[in-house]
Amino acid sequence: MANLSGVVQQLKKAHAEAQGEVERLGAALAALGNLPRRSASPKLRTLSATARRKISLAQKARWAKRNTNTQTGAARPNRKMSAAARRKISAAQRARWAKVNARKK
Repeated sequence: MANLSGVVQQLKKAHAEAQGEVERLGAALAALGNLPRRSASPKLRTLSATARRKISLAQKARWAKRNTNTQTGAARPNRKMSAAARRKISAAQRARWAKVNARKK
């Protein structure tokens, strides 16, 4: 019988610990339950038809401005290379290719 009373005391102690844990979990759930809830997906703003049209026209104007600059050539000037510079570049390129072809043999 002495052994049985020891087992009962251990069970009471475990029961008290379990109740304390349940109370702590309940408090944590209550604290988390009071937080503001956020939806999984953010709410999207809806634009009126006039607002969408204004945005569309503004974007089309930006594209038109960009395209007119590139068509007239105002974006960058045409550069001419002198004949001497072309000769130097072609000579250097021939030398590079001669070096590559020499390695292949």
